[in-house]
Amino acid sequence: MDKLDGLTPDLVATRIDELKTVFPEVFKEGKVDFNAFQSLLGESIEDSNKNYSFTWFGKTDAEKLAQKRSTGTLRPSMKESVNFDTTQNLYIEGDNLEVLKLLSGSYMDRVKMIYIDPPYNTGHDFIYNDNFADSIENYKKIIGEASKSNPETAGRYHTNWLNMMYPRLKLARVLLKEEGVIFISIDDNEVHNLRKVCDEVFGEENFIAQIVVQINPRGRHLDRYVAKTHEYVVVYCKSYESANAMIGVPKEGKMIDEYNCEDELGKYRPLGLRNRNQSFNPTTRPTLYYPLYVNSKNHKVSSNKDDSYTDEVWPDTPDGIKTCWTWASKKVDNENDLIIAEKTGDEWRIFRKDYLLGDDGKAATTLIKSLWTENEMNNDHGRKVIKELFGTSIMDFPKSVDLIKRAITAGTKKDSIILDFFSGSATTAHAVLQLNEEDNGNRQFIMVQLPEACDENSEEYKVGYKNICEIGKERIRRAGMRIKEEYKQQKISGERAIPDLGFKVFKLDTSNLRKWDNSFTCEGDSIKSRVLDYYDNLMPGRTQLDMVYEIMIKCRRPLTSPIKEIEVNGVTAHIVSHSGGGECHHTRILSACRIT
Repeated sequence: MDKLDGLTPDLVATRIDELKTVFPEVFKEGKVDFNAFQSLLGESIEDSNKNYSFTWFGKTDAEKLAQKRSTGTLRPSMKESVNFDTTQNLYIEGDNLEVLKLLSGSYMDRVKMIYIDPPYNTGHDFIYNDNFADSIENYKKIIGEASKSNPETAGRYHTNWLNMMYPRLKLARVLLKEEGVIFISIDDNEVHNLRKVCDEVFGEENFIAQIVVQINPRGRHLDRYVAKTHEYVVVYCKSYESANAMIGVPKEGKMIDEYNCEDELGKYRPLGLRNRNQSFNPTTRPTLYYPLYVNSKNHKVSSNKDDSYTDEVWPDTPDGIKTCWTWASKKVDNENDLIIAEKTGDEWRIFRKDYLLGDDGKAATTLIKSLWTENEMNNDHGRKVIKELFGTSIMDFPKSVDLIKRAITAGTKKDSIILDFFSGSATTAHAVLQLNEEDNGNRQFIMVQLPEACDENSEEYKVGYKNICEIGKERIRRAGMRIKEEYKQQKISGERAIPDLGFKVFKLDTSNLRKWDNSFTCEGDSIKSRVLDYYDNLMPGRTQLDMVYEIMIKCRRPLTSPIKEIEVNGVTAHIVSHSGGGECHHTRILSACRIT
């Protein structure tokens, strides 16, 4: 006799047995093959295996990690900050995965540009081993650790790197504005995987470029077959349709030399009006194929023939191939002062004047190129800048400030927010400060860096820096002091305001609120004493300001919002202001040390 287990009948098991009786062929290894079942019922099945997909071990868990809500907070460090009360810049010390989650409320859709220089996965630069159970506790454990090894013999060499990058890129996209753009430095080790994962996160239609940067003109002497001289900067935008995702950069060098003509309006260069691309022709652009007429006496041009404008010119090549003009006839008439003709032999050539300075006085711009070979882009230049600031070369391979400045110039406006969540020695912050000084900009930076320990044998450790965050914060201070000194020497502070050279420091930590401890017995007054003990429910060592910022994060207020302390009926309160959309919003946080 079967034993009764005290449970109601297992209806699922009963139905499975009935299904096995009717359709035994749809079972594979004891499980229902639903594709086989649908096929048996005469339904068309699309073979999903034929579709392209990019996957790896742990991808699902990595995606869940991005979705998992953080229990942490960011605590202000006044003593490490510069101009804490007024600055709009942020330096955040902590695991970037958790920090990105905490920023996702306050800075969602607000960041114009992200630049990151993540670990290249070369085997000895890996410390971001995420713990899927408790990210904050995992962060506490790895504080002060040096980079770990991720050798190719580990078996999941690329998988470990992808599981680290995937959730961070997912969160990064949330922070980007619709016209936002991300620049990612990388080398040959993972560029192929980076492109694939970015295609998934940002959409392959939002790929902009894979820029080649010459970072070592001499080539790496340890390479086996080819001495590599370059790395890459992979660029994606949030929306390719946005007209402001990328903007032109000022022309310089030989491009300026092209403006070798001058009239009463200034320097200009003559640009041929005929479109040299033969795919643009009377068939593809019929409205741009028409004759122009030249006045042979003054070389002026018109779209209409009369007694003065007699010499007919068509947009054809010297060997008779029909192309077209770059301007419509109406534009030629409306901007006729910009059109000139020159005669070469028996042929007239039509040009338009392209001026160096626009009507607003700004210099002409150009699209950034996909090959950066200038000396100021290489690592030697990056080391030189560090040495000038610190008096010694304390970083082995710092990125060039000019490299990041070029990216910022192409990817931002003068009042944009720039985020770097692998900030290292804070080169991006340095670049923002320099660029603001040069063009009177008001860009703001957010730097995020894990307090990774410096190797005890390294130069930086020998001169007193225990972790990379100490280097980054000190670099921003020194760069700011140098800019301030330059203003004094040039005596220009009266002509325009010194840019924001400060930064607020925050550190990732557990919540400021104490967790209720129910591990006690109900004896005597223990319950009452326990409740009274929790009347002040802040963690030991935490302050009112710590709690204020935690509430700001939960209320989605930017960390740079002004805070004013007031007294209300004998209770300390804080007024948090946040300007946005033309209005000033206030949040009153009462009894910050006794939240109930």
